[in-house]
Amino acid sequence: MKKIVEYRALLGVTKTATLKELKTIYRNSMKDSHPDTIADAEERHLAEERSKEIIAAYHFLVSIAPETLEKDRAEYNRITSSTNIADFYYENSVLYITFLDGNSFEFFGVLRPTYIKMINAESPSRFARRHIYNDYIYRSTSKLLAAE
Repeated sequence: MKKIVEYRALLGVTKTATLKELKTIYRNSMKDSHPDTIADAEERHLAEERSKEIIAAYHFLVSIAPETLEKDRAEYNRITSSTNIADFYYENSVLYITFLDGNSFEFFGVLRPTYIKMINAESPSRFARRHIYNDYIYRSTSKLLAAE
């Protein structure tokens, strides 16, 4: 969740921002921080770093935007309802789940006690269906890997 809050603050958007608004804000931010518009080498380096942060924030926020999630909802529901978990781990309030079919997702804001319950559950897949999949902000990491 911290990452989400930081990225929203960086771009100056709220959680209700649409894809169109995100795109407009991203483009305007890049115009202001684009390294090619700066002559001084040191300032250009700082602008490059800032533009990398803006690009990362934009791509991340697009991946968790309600419009993006809604577009992929049928596929997400198919995966989470019919495919079992191959592997999962937890790091910094993010639960990473890989399914047997190769798809993978990140779930943000998962509390440590919930993760412990998942570890101790007789069936982590069943536990996740009941307590994770519909309760947390998520994004597909399979699509990120495929885009690279």
